[in-house]
Order: sequence, then C-alpha cells, then structure tokens
Amino acid sequence: MQAPIVTIRALHEHVDQEVTIQGWCYAKTGKGKLVFLQVRDGTGVCQAVVFRGNVAEEDFDIAKAVTQESSLIVRGIVKADPRAPGIPGGYEIDVRGLEALGISDPYPIQPKEHGVEFLMQNRHLWLRSSRQWAVMRVRATIVRSIRDWLDNHGFLNVDTPIITPAAAEGTTTLFEIDYHGEPAYLAQTGQLYNEANIFAFGKVYCFGPTFRAEKSKTRRHLQEFWMVEPEIAFCDLDQLMEIEEQFVSYIVQRCLTECAPELKVLERDTTALQRVIAPFPRIHYDDAVEMINAAAARGELVPGYPDPVPAIEWGDDFGSPHETYIAAQFDKPVFVHHYPTQVKAFYMEPEANRPEVCRSVDLLAPEGYGEITGGSERMSDASKLLAAIERHHLPLEPYQWYVDLRRYGSVVHSGFGLGVERTVAWICGLDHVRETIAFPRMLTTMRP
Repeated sequence: MQAPIVTIRALHEHVDQEVTIQGWCYAKTGKGKLVFLQVRDGTGVCQAVVFRGNVAEEDFDIAKAVTQESSLIVRGIVKADPRAPGIPGGYEIDVRGLEALGISDPYPIQPKEHGVEFLMQNRHLWLRSSRQWAVMRVRATIVRSIRDWLDNHGFLNVDTPIITPAAAEGTTTLFEIDYHGEPAYLAQTGQLYNEANIFAFGKVYCFGPTFRAEKSKTRRHLQEFWMVEPEIAFCDLDQLMEIEEQFVSYIVQRCLTECAPELKVLERDTTALQRVIAPFPRIHYDDAVEMINAAAARGELVPGYPDPVPAIEWGDDFGSPHETYIAAQFDKPVFVHHYPTQVKAFYMEPEANRPEVCRSVDLLAPEGYGEITGGSERMSDASKLLAAIERHHLPLEPYQWYVDLRRYGSVVHSGFGLGVERTVAWICGLDHVRETIAFPRMLTTMRP
C-alpha cells in the first residue's frame, strides 16, 4: 500500500506511520552513512534522516547528490522527537525512499549576509527563505481574520473601482492613466464608492489594492498596497472607535493563536501584542500636541530615534517621531482623535462648535509602527460638502454623484481604512514594509 501524501504541518497526526511528503531541499548536512535533509513543503520544514542501511543504494546516492532547492519526494516513518529541528519542529522523517524530481542549479541565495538590493532583485527566490515564508503566512492569516471578523459582524463585501475619475486623498499622490482619451487615476481608496454602498446595505467593506504615487522612501510606504475599508451607516466617531478596537484586537489575537510557529521563526517578542485587547486609550489631538511639546521642552528622546522629540505647531500633522513618542506613552494601541481640519481630507465632518478640528481618528500602534488605521465621521450635509469641495479647489463635476448621496436620505456615517502591509510589519516586528507583500512596489522598485 502506497504511503499517503501528507503535509509537514500535519506530521503530528501520523507519528510512527509511513507517509510521503513532497517538497524542496532547504539545507543538507551529514557524512558517512547519514545524510540530514531539511525539507520544506510550503506548510513547514522538517528534518528527513537518510540512513544508508534503511534505503536502497540509489536512494542514498540521491541524498548525497541533492542540492539546495532540489525538488524531492520523501517517503518514510514519522518520528516524534522534541529535539527535532524544523517548523514547527518536534517531528522528523526516518527515510525509507527518496526521489529527486529536479536537481537545482547552484542557488544564488546562501546562508550569509546579502545586501537588500540583491535580495530585492531576487525576490522571486528570496520568498523561499524561512523568514519570508513566515511573513507571508502571517499576512494570509491577517487577511483571513479581516474578512472573518467583518463577515461575522454584518458587513457586506462590495467591490469598488480601481479606475476612478477623481481623487479622494489628495491630488499630489495620483497615478494618472489614459482612459480612452480621458484622464483617469488608479484608486487611492474605495471609500467614496463605499459611502454610496452603505445607503443600500448599511455596513459594507471593500478590500483590494490601492495606489499612492508618494515620493517617499520611508520604511512605512509602498506605491501599491492592500487596504480594507469598512464603512457604516448610522455610526458616529465614538461608535467607530469601538468597532476599530474590536476589529484590530481580533486580528492580533488570532495571529498570536494561529501563527505561533511563524512568529517564532521571526523571533518576534509578542509581549506587546498580547496586550492588544480592547478597549484602547483615546487622546485628543490637542492633548497629544501638549504631550509632544512638553517632552520636547524636556529634551526627551524618541524611542528608537537618536534625536529628542521634535516640537510641533498646533495645526500640523504628526511625523513618524511624533507618532512613535505618543504611542510609547501607552501599553497598547492608542487612538488620537479630532485632528485639525486643514490636515485631513475634505469629506471629514468638522466639529460643530470647533470647525477648525474634524471628527477624525488615527490608531497608532506601539513599538514605532505608527498609524495602523485612519478614519472619520463623514460629512452628511450636502451644502457643507459643497463648501469643502470649493475650499479645497476641487472640480465639482467628478464629485457631483458623491454630493447627491447627501440629498437622498442622508444619515450620520463613518468609516476607516486599515493598511495590510503596515499591519503585517507591526505584527511580525519587521523593520520595513518591503517584506510584507510578495512583490513590493516601491519608489525605485518595480521588478520582478
């Protein structure tokens, strides 16, 4: 009877049974009568022990000839051993048969220091490393968690256009394209269309790629990234923050439960992540500015930065050092709300008795990861929105349909966006977002 094909992740279900695994040689050691193969199959890595006395002579010759990244079929008996290396570890294969499907050429990525430029040029191969494997699996869990929480809380997934006639987040970061002779743009967000969708469905979300032509080389920015954008009718700013903290808490806690082996590969200290449980602290922009300027006056250092906290003028948006300092004052993510109207998008509802601030909110992650979500209560009055469009010097025609939404049964409504890549960087503890998506698009990187 042929041994069943199983995954490395499922080896614990087949102890002392003969199984077949299909994968690639990740590494090889050994001498004499023993060859130790580290075999990966996409679900994990395990050690396959090839003892000359347990296999046919031709199979042992294959084990000696195998090179890194050669494709293999391994048949053997699963043995439980807490010392056995691998991911998740604790199990190895006592090999009884070995087949090489494809012997790899000398592999360009070796267990040594490679420069970032070299690794990015070989991103199609770098993805096979255990670190990148772990990051992509955490990303997949984050995406599943996002969809599951929203689907289970009454949100409907409604897809929004990638090609749009107008800006939503500012006209300076648009990728312009030719739409049959008419200028159009790659979407910065699906939010405006989502606002139309809520009047049909109540609670919706869109989830897909978004594009920002930002001239930025920071560790937090990509030109193309994935964003989920929930939008909710009959929802004010306070209710929005409650939804966000429940949503983010669920994502983080599910990753801690389901991705323990991956986070171990990444050597992620999960102490701070374990504290990500709702409710989250909330601080007004006014108070945040006072906090920053008091720290600047004392000459306090920004955690992770070589310089003191920079002072800030009321009305300015926060830079990365400001966000990092604010977040470091709390032991879990913190909401900063009521930003100045002048630094936020045109559609955000101004505070009734303080129009210089709007009903907006950013969620800042700890450990220097900055803004994870950004959202607001949206303008619900047509005349107020028209005035904002004029004040921002935007053309009315592309937004006419958007204004119309306020003329046919308008209600208070709110929404937010969560960037997948920044969330992956935060949960995985990565220094740069270039590792958070399989093939990143950065200011100077478009290949492979």
